[in-house]
Amino acid sequence: MPIYEFTCRKCGETFEELVLGGRIEGIKCPRCQSEEVEKLMSACAFKSGGKFVSSSGGTACSSCAGGTCSTCGR
Repeated sequence: MPIYEFTCRKCGETFEELVLGGRIEGIKCPRCQSEEVEKLMSACAFKSGGKFVSSSGGTACSSCAGGTCSTCGR
């Protein structure tokens, strides 16, 4: 079940939502409850051999903006 990132067109809040069955209809902003939300493009990561590999080709995972952490082993 994928987790998608959304932004609210009304208040600007960015949030993540677990989407069941790929249906994004009815997703509401947690801040203002507006349904005027837009799905964002997000980088994904895959776990390969015990390490996370980013699809974006960057050197850091989302948990370690500095480039090193125990999560991805970099």
